[in-house]
Amino acid sequence: MRGVAWTGVLLGILGAFVSLAPVARGQVPAPGAVAPNLKNGETMFNAGGCASCHAAPASAKCDGPKIKDRLMLAGGRCLKTPFGIFYVPNISPDKESGIGGWSVAHFVKAMRQGLSPQGEHYYPAFPYTSYQRMFVKDLTDLKAFLDTLPAVKSTVPDHDLRLPFRLRRTLGIWKWLFLDGKTFQPDPGRSAQLNRGAYLVEGPGHCGECHSPRNPLGGIIPDKKYSGAPNPEGKGIIPNITPHKSGIGDWSQSDIITALETGLTPSFDTFGGTMVKVQENMAKLSGADRAAIAAYLGSLAPIPGSVGKSRNNDGAGKAEKP
Repeated sequence: MRGVAWTGVLLGILGAFVSLAPVARGQVPAPGAVAPNLKNGETMFNAGGCASCHAAPASAKCDGPKIKDRLMLAGGRCLKTPFGIFYVPNISPDKESGIGGWSVAHFVKAMRQGLSPQGEHYYPAFPYTSYQRMFVKDLTDLKAFLDTLPAVKSTVPDHDLRLPFRLRRTLGIWKWLFLDGKTFQPDPGRSAQLNRGAYLVEGPGHCGECHSPRNPLGGIIPDKKYSGAPNPEGKGIIPNITPHKSGIGDWSQSDIITALETGLTPSFDTFGGTMVKVQENMAKLSGADRAAIAAYLGSLAPIPGSVGKSRNNDGAGKAEKP
């Protein structure tokens, strides 16, 4: 607890030198006036797992595992973390409680800079450090798809965070450290499949946000990315998904594809915990996209696990399963 307290003091001091809403390094280009592709928008919706967080819980329990309707994005789910409780917002097209009044430019700014239409910082529980990699066209299509969904009125509680984390001023320096403003750049030395997989994993899929350990300031440790991490909500672990023996090193590309499509691991066990929702979203992607994700994960450098091995020795997140 003492370390957390000193971290808070440091952020408070550094944040005092940052305005309430500075723009992170790297400017968002203005979206072009191109007709949106709703099918591609739906793909981005599924790849990003938007429903998993933003659809209202099916019960009065804000962190209940089930949702009411995956297309009713009323928000209200809570994420219980060491920093306090974050409540997921309404992103339905409702103009009062959702994002129906947002322009495409507002949406792109939120997704890539972590800023509200009024210029207020969003907390990085919203994974804009990954979404900043997304192409503007994909974000435009995603916004267009969201606008076709039902508008839902709802009241979402304010975040309930401990001091100093409730002070958004501190997020300016955090972004300066960890938000680089870079869009995904395809590697000309890689195949189209590997580049597609890298884009889906690094950008909309935001896999590194959960599967990577973080430093005391909450930034991902680059040389340990994808090597697993403690579950930020305190229950179990998020497994290593690099091809190391402590991760998915003994999985073939076909094994990964099958797991993403069906939820079955090579040992004929099933995914557990939050990975269940991820897999359900992955199953809605095209076979080509699942194959691209599998190819990219298989191409990662094998990194020893940053946390203990999952119970079933599959690296499949089973340690989270009740």
